[in-house]
Amino acid sequence: MKNLYNEADKNEILHRLENLKVDAEREWGKMNIVQMLAHLNASIETPLGKNFPKRMFIGRIIGKLMKKKFLNDQPMAKNAPTDKMYVVTDISIDDFDKEKQKTKELITLFYTNGKEKCSTHPHSFFGKLSPDEWGILQWKHFDHHLRQFGV
Repeated sequence: MKNLYNEADKNEILHRLENLKVDAEREWGKMNIVQMLAHLNASIETPLGKNFPKRMFIGRIIGKLMKKKFLNDQPMAKNAPTDKMYVVTDISIDDFDKEKQKTKELITLFYTNGKEKCSTHPHSFFGKLSPDEWGILQWKHFDHHLRQFGV
């Protein structure tokens, strides 16, 4: 299973990010390309210990059961719901290069920090995740949104 703590898997995501262009058309969803990058940045900041989202009520009920469905080899489903904390709307298309650079830096920081520095703060939906589960979930999340924009 691909994991953002694996160097080859991290490099694959970074390479795909390099191929992401500001004029890429989304294949599904509502976010534009810059909102998507800001969304990815906010979400990877959670296991980096930079933000601490509250647990969602529905996640407390079914999150643990759904975790196995998400932590498998299958790609994330299109149009999956997004935690409102990770929805970024007040951003301009002019911020594309800045957000893309920040995305690359955060991925590199996640990898460089390693599993030892991974936050123990629970995921807002799934709850407690091990560092490996965070690595798998982050890789799948990046893959999902890069596919959304054709890379």
